[in-house]
Amino acid sequence: MQQPQQPVLRDIVLVGGGHSHVGVLRRFAMRPEPGVRLTLICRDSHTPYSGMLPGYIAGHYAYDEVHIDLRRLAEYAGARFLRDEAIGIDHEGQRVLCRARPPVPYDQLSINIGSTPRVDTVTGAGEHAVPVKPIHRFDDRWQTLLERVIHHPGTTRIAVVGGGAGGVELLLAMQHRLRGELADRGRDPDELAFALFTRGEAFLPTHNARVRANFRDHLRARGVAVHTGTDITAVDAGRLQDADGSWHEADEIVWVTNAGGAGWLRDTRLELDDDGFIKVGDTLQSLSDPRIFAAGDIAHQVNHPREKAGVFAVRQGRPLADNLRAAVTGRPLKPYRPQARWLALIGTGDRHAVASRGELCLAGDWVWRWKNWIDRRFMARFNDLPPMAEDTGRARAPSRVALDEEENAQAISAIAMRCGGCGAKVGATTLSRALSTLQPVAREDVLVGLHAPDDAAVVRVPPGKAMVHTVDFFRAFIDDPYVFGKVAANHALGDIFAMGAEAQTATAVATVPQGLEVKVEDTVFQMMAGAVEVLNAAGCALVGGHTGEGQELALGFAVNGLIDAEGDAALSDSILTKGGLRPGQALILTKPIGTGTLFAAHARLGAKGRWIDAALESMCLSNREAATCLREHGATACTDLTGFGLLGHLVEMTRPSGVDAELDLAALPILGGAEETVAAGILSSLQPANVRLRRALRDQASWVGHPRYPLLFDPQTAGGLLAGVPAERVEACLAALHAQGYPQAAIIGRVLDAGEALEPIVLRE
Repeated sequence: MQQPQQPVLRDIVLVGGGHSHVGVLRRFAMRPEPGVRLTLICRDSHTPYSGMLPGYIAGHYAYDEVHIDLRRLAEYAGARFLRDEAIGIDHEGQRVLCRARPPVPYDQLSINIGSTPRVDTVTGAGEHAVPVKPIHRFDDRWQTLLERVIHHPGTTRIAVVGGGAGGVELLLAMQHRLRGELADRGRDPDELAFALFTRGEAFLPTHNARVRANFRDHLRARGVAVHTGTDITAVDAGRLQDADGSWHEADEIVWVTNAGGAGWLRDTRLELDDDGFIKVGDTLQSLSDPRIFAAGDIAHQVNHPREKAGVFAVRQGRPLADNLRAAVTGRPLKPYRPQARWLALIGTGDRHAVASRGELCLAGDWVWRWKNWIDRRFMARFNDLPPMAEDTGRARAPSRVALDEEENAQAISAIAMRCGGCGAKVGATTLSRALSTLQPVAREDVLVGLHAPDDAAVVRVPPGKAMVHTVDFFRAFIDDPYVFGKVAANHALGDIFAMGAEAQTATAVATVPQGLEVKVEDTVFQMMAGAVEVLNAAGCALVGGHTGEGQELALGFAVNGLIDAEGDAALSDSILTKGGLRPGQALILTKPIGTGTLFAAHARLGAKGRWIDAALESMCLSNREAATCLREHGATACTDLTGFGLLGHLVEMTRPSGVDAELDLAALPILGGAEETVAAGILSSLQPANVRLRRALRDQASWVGHPRYPLLFDPQTAGGLLAGVPAERVEACLAALHAQGYPQAAIIGRVLDAGEALEPIVLRE
């Protein structure tokens, strides 16, 4: 018999995807702690490595070379990745408050979010300057600035405020890149004028005189105007003002100074320094809350204050991981003392660099090559992940987590042989607590609903309406229960909308892995909170359900919908069936395809985080407005794309309609990355069954080698609607879909008269 999985006993939550936290994830990936679940909360799936960011700005590296794929790394570490942003801490409830999802409980919490620009301390800086921190958001701003400079006619004056290593290195990288961009376009690179502003009497104040002299020569040779002893007190459109009241002209202003802690930390009980950074002791624990750790720029190690530099965040990864592990297992924590001196390798933008450490100063192209070798080796640790053994021992290794008596009893029960039948239900108390705060939409036709203590819901079917009924159920394919709940609800509602009905009520069926009651309760709450959010937006009331224990998280819904049925004619006109296609119609698909291959790749660490982000965004997009739009533009047949894939669902439409269809492979909307994962041979486990429908393709053999051919069989989850729309109304329909939030909706083919051939589907491109 297969051994049961280790239940979740403790939660370590990591807020932010900084250099320390990527180190924590990797160390837990190499040596998991049984019973301990890691959760990473981060707004972005890709985090930049600060050491290579100037090289990226200078044009020496591509995006993926300087970014760590956090979603992929989390998957590798067996951690949950929650794409959101922390905005507060509930200390009593031990929960992280998030911007766009329910709070996330923790047993131990670690914060590694870097610093935040304090542009609000200088009048106009927030409106007219481009802050470089937090660096994970800088790329969008840099791309915008790059476009503005390239398309700005004549002279462009660029000011960088901040004379530390970050400001100097960034200025030189920007100058190198922008001069090259202008030269490539046949423009004079000398149209660019750069200036550096720093309040100190010298730039690079933490480095030795030889390093400063070296960079002084570089800046002079590159024509950069250096303004030392200049405290910028105001920023206006196209200019900066210093403390003596004089103004300096600048078309673009980049802010590399005055960074502090995130504003939301001030509303917590954490003890902060004057700049808003979290005060921590030698074990990296907050001075005011020992359950909370901090590392990187956001942390101020009170006994060992150091400059804000990436080297410290990198070095803190190991002691932070070790102390988090010790905290959940009840072992003593170890102090960490950062080095007093460190090596800084500062680039000049042109594949040249300067090495600085204490009184050391070395410079040359070879230093840049040395820096490049160090940086690439660091990045390889997180992007070139070694294969993990099939059996890592996670299931059978005994847990070292420190538990109280009640928790220990629950843990023993969770890994013991479980009952079947009604004995496999989630406990009533646990379930009632999890569902107590959910607020299903109120409907007058729901007579007995979710919060009534009865055996079943009672729902009235209004006069003149007929009921549309469907059911869907599947196991989780993503480790975020809240997002999974949203996708599962959207998927189940798709059939209702495709039929032209409005959703009325839903009954849930869920399976949740066993564990400590508090962990089961939160999983149910997170999942159902996401589902209810989607159901409520659709006007669909959750009226009840069943939750049981199982090895994997799973969720499904039986959904009732209502459709006009005053008479047989009205009912016939109201229902959109698969059999309503008419020759001459255009085929519209409202969402891109590719979810099957992408999530198969995600499970194998073969998908980029941004591909999964985009796929989830598409899957969380409701089909409700799309269905209304299609009906308003004369659609006569419709279905939602799910497990049978595009070809399977189109065949289901052509057969009862008595028509053939033509698909334009070039016009198919495809999710980013799906063509790459298909080309790599990564396919959904359902793909082979779907491929059997290839016999429906005319001249099928000639299309097998087409790169998009496998995507015809790719099973979809919460896919778009496929509909037949009159040709004369299709352009207006497409424009309306785009305006209503379906940007990738496309005309993918047309409906043909039935021909003599047995195969109903013709391909073209």
